[in-house]
Amino acid sequence: MILLVLFLACFGQLLAPHSPTQPNQAWAYVGPTDGHPLGFDSQGRDILSRLLAGAQTSIFAPTIITLVAVVTGTVLGISAAWFGGRIDTVISSVLDLVFSFPGMLLAILGAAIFGQGPVAPVLALSIAYTPLLARIVRSAAIRERTKDYIVAAELQGLSGLTVCFRHMFPNILPVVVAQGTLVFGYSIADFAAVSYLGLGVQPPAPDWGIMASGGQLGLLLGYPTESLSASLLIVLVVVAVNVLGEWMLERKEMIR
Repeated sequence: MILLVLFLACFGQLLAPHSPTQPNQAWAYVGPTDGHPLGFDSQGRDILSRLLAGAQTSIFAPTIITLVAVVTGTVLGISAAWFGGRIDTVISSVLDLVFSFPGMLLAILGAAIFGQGPVAPVLALSIAYTPLLARIVRSAAIRERTKDYIVAAELQGLSGLTVCFRHMFPNILPVVVAQGTLVFGYSIADFAAVSYLGLGVQPPAPDWGIMASGGQLGLLLGYPTESLSASLLIVLVVVAVNVLGEWMLERKEMIR
C-alpha cells in the first residue's frame, strides 16, 4: 500500500486520464461511465483523476513535514544528550513548551497569520512534531552516551561532532527511522485535516482533504463517491504507515 501511494505521488498526475481541475457542470454528479469509473464531482470533474493527481500534495507535504521534524529533532536530541547541563535544560524546556501546543492549533495559527496555502501548515506541523522526535532521540542518545565505544572514541581525541554523528548516530538510527515512520502517518492525517478545514491546499487543486470536504454535499444528495473514496485512501495510508512503524519498533526491541 505504501509503495503504491508513493508511486502515485510521483506519477499520479501523469496517469490521470482526464484533467483533475477542469470543471464541466453538464457532468455534475454523473455516476460511473465508460472512462470514468468513479463518476464526477459537484463541478463535473473526474473523481479518479482528482484522486490520482491529489496524491502528490497529500503525500509530498507530509514527507517534507517528516523530514524537517526528523532532521531538526535528531540534531536537538543528540545535542541535548551530548552536552547535558544547562544546554540540555534549555533545549528540553523549549521542546516541552512547543510540545504543549497541539499540532493542529499551530497549523491553524500559521494559516491565520501567513494566509491560506500549504506552506504555513507544513512549517507549523514540522515545528509541532520536532519535540516528539527530539525527546525520543535524546533518551536513546543518553543511553548510548555512557557506552564503552563512545568513551573509547573520546579517548582517541575525536571531536564531539565526529563521535555523535559517525559513531553514536548509526546506533540510534533504527529509533529515528521507526519514529519518523509514525510521524509520517500522523502528518498525512493532520495535513488532510488542515486541507479539509480549508486552510491548506486551496481548490480547485486536487487534494484528498479537499475532496473529503468538498464531497460532503454529495453525501447528503446521495452521491458519496468523492468524499468516501478520498477518506478511504487517507485511512488506508495512515493505517499502513502506522503498522509499518509499529512493526519497526517491535523489531528493534527484539534485536535489543
